[in-house]
Amino acid sequence: MILENIISIFIINYLRKNRELTVDFSKWEKLLKIGIGVGAALCFFEVTHLLPNSLLVILTIILFGGVTYLSYRVPGFSKGKSLVYAILPYMTISFAGQLIEIVGTDFFEKIENYFEAAEFFAILWALSIWWSGRKQKKALEIERLKALEKEREYEISQKLKAELEIQVTARTAELTRQKEELEKTLTELKSTQSQLIHAEKMASLGELTAGIAHEIQNPLNFVNNFSEVSEELLQELQEELDKGDLEEAKAISQDVIENLKKIHHHGKRADGIVKGMLQHSRTGSGQKEPTDINELADEFLRLSYHGLRAKDKTFNAGFKMDFDPALPKVNIVPQDIGRVFLNLINNAFYACGNSEYRKHHSDLKPMVTVSTKKLGSKVQITVSDNGPGIPEDIREKIFQPFFTTKPTGQGTGLGLSLSYDIIKAHGGEIKIKSEKGKGTEFIIELPI
Repeated sequence: MILENIISIFIINYLRKNRELTVDFSKWEKLLKIGIGVGAALCFFEVTHLLPNSLLVILTIILFGGVTYLSYRVPGFSKGKSLVYAILPYMTISFAGQLIEIVGTDFFEKIENYFEAAEFFAILWALSIWWSGRKQKKALEIERLKALEKEREYEISQKLKAELEIQVTARTAELTRQKEELEKTLTELKSTQSQLIHAEKMASLGELTAGIAHEIQNPLNFVNNFSEVSEELLQELQEELDKGDLEEAKAISQDVIENLKKIHHHGKRADGIVKGMLQHSRTGSGQKEPTDINELADEFLRLSYHGLRAKDKTFNAGFKMDFDPALPKVNIVPQDIGRVFLNLINNAFYACGNSEYRKHHSDLKPMVTVSTKKLGSKVQITVSDNGPGIPEDIREKIFQPFFTTKPTGQGTGLGLSLSYDIIKAHGGEIKIKSEKGKGTEFIIELPI
């Protein structure tokens, strides 16, 4: 019975090492030590034969029964179940054989071979259970490690998630702040843009003032002159009526009528000039209306010329017009297109009338030409000068906002940019042709 006692001692020791932590082990510690001591004593008595064999068998059965009870009935030692389950068939067969041998030796000798075979299969059973338990334990350990790894990954992911949430919150706050700053900057830029556009318009309006004063003087002179002549004619008419010369009176009255027509004509001319100035100074784009492009171009060419002459006494340039008399009226916003004409014509006069350029080309008379013609479903307006031309490397930049070749303080860089936007808004196109030393052409095409 030595093997059986050794097995019991092994199981008791296994239970000590693999108890559950929830168990109050202090009360079982002494009992388990006694069990190990009992097992060792039984092995000693088995070797020394100091006790009868039947008593040793009974004590060994009691010891194993106690181990089995602990494994199956005490929750804290449940890990020993699989071990007891594996060895139980062998122990049962062994104990049964020992008891039968004690009761009837002759009978046992007849069936001893059966018990040996049964013990062999019981040992195989124990080994298979042990092997299966070992594999299961490894699988459980792998699963435990996987679970730990997943738990660790989950903890890491939660930590990363918390860090990301903090970063996202901080980034969102930063983006919100930047958005507010950008909105504020955009508002300021829009305000600045409006101020610059207004400044550009006021600058061109200032240049118009002198030209308007000169242009409006001509029709006013005609009105004054024809008024004086008409007054003299009416006095003569009164004298002829007193004389009774009706034929002469009729002739004089006809002259007065002609004079009044001329006064009306030049009065309308002055009225048109004033309206043009008022339209140019208005805010907003206004309404489109059928407009005579030739009259509009003629008006702004003269206004630009006289305005520059009044501004600069040394200014010396000529201008000429080449208008298509059959040009139809075009549906446009007159004050906007007038502003485009003024910008282009002012630039043309500036280019060819520049003192530095004239200094090196004294034999060349500065000249600005404005021409119009009908091209199918479009009208073409060309503003050309015989100035130095625009260098090729800056031609693509001239329509960009704030780009200017004029000295600081003489230009905002918005004139051509605004002109480009106005023409595009009318469904038209503005192009440039320039040759160094020969001049520049700005070509506008507007749908009829």
